[in-house]
Amino acid sequence: MKLSELLKQGYGEDLDLNCAEKILYASNEVYDLGLDHASLKMSAGFGGGIGMESVCGALTGGVMVLGTLFIVNRAHESDRVKLLTREFFESYESEMGSTVCKPLKDMHRTEELKCSNIIVKASKILEAIIDRELSV
Repeated sequence: MKLSELLKQGYGEDLDLNCAEKILYASNEVYDLGLDHASLKMSAGFGGGIGMESVCGALTGGVMVLGTLFIVNRAHESDRVKLLTREFFESYESEMGSTVCKPLKDMHRTEELKCSNIIVKASKILEAIIDRELSV
């Protein structure tokens, strides 16, 4: 199953996961990242725009996925993750109008759906980048 489909179906709602956790936990399943529970817990503080409505948690979760998939040992081994992260953020901002939690919530969050539209859009952009990079 695709990442965006899994999230669109409400993945993580029953676990009460935040936006960063939803992206990372679901990606761990879809892309078989091999992250254990201790590793997954590292995403907890990134939800809600790092807890202060700053950078969107769905995006920071996505950056964790990109690093897990495309870094062998550390970030400075190449520009790949930096370039993919920039592409991810620029594409997201172009489509959603911001990369910051507060304005995103003001524009796209509803009481009924909460932030699911924000998370699903991030997952679609993320999976397009991952699919392209894994096919190279």
